[in-house]
Amino acid sequence: MSTWGQLNLIDAASPLQSEMFLFHDHAIVLLLGIFSLVAILGVKLTFNKFTSHTMLEAQSLETIWTIIPALLLLWLALPSLRLLYLLDEQSNSGIVLKSTGHQWYWSYEIPFTQSLSFDSYMVPESDLNHGDFRLLEVDNRATVPFQMETSVITTSADVLHAWTLPSMGVKMDAVPGRLNSMSMFVEKPGVYYGQCSEICGANHSFMPIVVEAVSLKDFVNYLEGAE
Repeated sequence: MSTWGQLNLIDAASPLQSEMFLFHDHAIVLLLGIFSLVAILGVKLTFNKFTSHTMLEAQSLETIWTIIPALLLLWLALPSLRLLYLLDEQSNSGIVLKSTGHQWYWSYEIPFTQSLSFDSYMVPESDLNHGDFRLLEVDNRATVPFQMETSVITTSADVLHAWTLPSMGVKMDAVPGRLNSMSMFVEKPGVYYGQCSEICGANHSFMPIVVEAVSLKDFVNYLEGAE
């Protein structure tokens, strides 16, 4: 997870988030190039003593400054479209995590031999243990296996919410009466934190999301123990 002194993006724990990092770097290269070119031209024009008051048109120049930006936009659009298609891919995994937003907590369901369901509330600051994260810890974590595709389904029981897990590159709106789904592939075990990303009322800041990734064997034991 990110820390107070972190300057870079949060560490990626899924292939989707890694692809987002690559696109971010790709876009930054383009933006820095445009900024550098405009800055250099601005400085040169500021100190340039020559003028061209009599020039009425410059067809070649206009052609050049139309074609080059178009090519730059294509250079940005093609990897962006590729990433959008990757985000929209759905897996055929039998592992499903359904998340329902409430004011102001999350409830989860994991279909198994019988449906496992539980509520996940934020741990009050007075009940935190040493090393726990303020405003991020919950009493019941959603557990999924790592190195396996998991289909995450979101909806809401009242108002708009958003189920967001930055390290996984997952952000889905939880809309009343509608199911949104997205595939999530956790690359390594650990505990991953997120928060509701849709302003949903007075306690919007107090409904964190915590997902714990464990081995498949531990995940099966977890489901069997919860029956």
